[in-house]
Amino acid sequence: MLAVGVLESAGHTFLLLIAVLHFRAGAIPKALIAAGGSAGLLLSPLAVNLVARWRWPVTLGASRLLWVGAGACGLAAAVNRLEVFVPACMLAMTVGSAIVPLMTQVYQDNYPPEQRGKLYSRTFLLRIVGAMTFSWGGGQFLDWRPAWFPVLLLIFAAAFVVAAIAIGGIPSRPLPDSGSAHPLHVLRYVRSDRVFRQTLIVWMFMGFANLMMLPMRVEYLGNPQHRLGLTAASIGLLTGVIPNLARLIMNPVWGWLFDRMNFFGLRFTLNLGFALGIAAFFTSDSWTGLIVGAVIYGISNAGGDVAWGLWVTKIAPPERVADYMSVHTFFTGIRGVLAPLVGFQLLQHFAPPALGWFSAGLIVAATLWLLPEMRRTAGLRRGQLLTEEVSD
Repeated sequence: MLAVGVLESAGHTFLLLIAVLHFRAGAIPKALIAAGGSAGLLLSPLAVNLVARWRWPVTLGASRLLWVGAGACGLAAAVNRLEVFVPACMLAMTVGSAIVPLMTQVYQDNYPPEQRGKLYSRTFLLRIVGAMTFSWGGGQFLDWRPAWFPVLLLIFAAAFVVAAIAIGGIPSRPLPDSGSAHPLHVLRYVRSDRVFRQTLIVWMFMGFANLMMLPMRVEYLGNPQHRLGLTAASIGLLTGVIPNLARLIMNPVWGWLFDRMNFFGLRFTLNLGFALGIAAFFTSDSWTGLIVGAVIYGISNAGGDVAWGLWVTKIAPPERVADYMSVHTFFTGIRGVLAPLVGFQLLQHFAPPALGWFSAGLIVAATLWLLPEMRRTAGLRRGQLLTEEVSD
């Protein structure tokens, strides 16, 4: 998980920062880099389908994808050209996120339902420590030797290798083969499971707003056009260290709440936190406002880590958790690819504060959609399947 945390800092901060500060990349290359992880989520049903068809143990399939990411980062480090850097970074982040449904199946198989949130949050602490530590150290390094950015890319390649070896050593079993060669056959669950469908709709609007503004943090802080023009170390502090410190402190709390709290009530609370954090961050040009926004975002993101990664375990049949999760990640990938593109294009016409208010409003609107399901599932608590009382 420490290695995965280092890779998280790559996707959220450093790859985009290198594109902005070293390559002076335009809107499209920056959006493509920002969308790399989402492209992997978009392709995750294909990854799950192939691992199931080839009868690989789940962790073996995940490990082999991570080896591809190591090679892509190594290529980006070796060739100092934007036309190589962008696709290599996209490939690395794509394979890194394509394994998410496979890992959710591992959590389903190994963590007991009544403690799943608690145990997941404990392992996630290591990821947060890795992201927080490297966000600070990497930012300091870039300020000291900006031309040595390939060293960071080699560190990311090494992190992929460590993660591949570690995950490959976890015992796992092959997924049940659905018998369909079409990777999108899993979308049938959207039609057949009403609770699943309703939750995906809410998550689409909320997630689009959040993912549109996530890469905008680096742009807002680092591009002198927006009047801040902070150093790499300061950007790493505000986008990595401070939110991850809040995330580190609150992650166990959210894991405990996930096991005990009504899921829709949990999601309602988290959404409001994301809206408040985005509004505070992008409407401020003072260190106080930026720090407050970063802290609120980190607190909300701590709960989002647990809710996003485990919620399908509450509604999916145990043997189909990877399938359900791949549908969730597929739609996350759609909005994740489109949101940065839309965001960077809107930035050509609107200032970051205006985009911040728009995104916060979109999240609030999506959150209100949850109210009927909150009332409908008010009696459900830990370990219960939402579909027991509310699915058609």
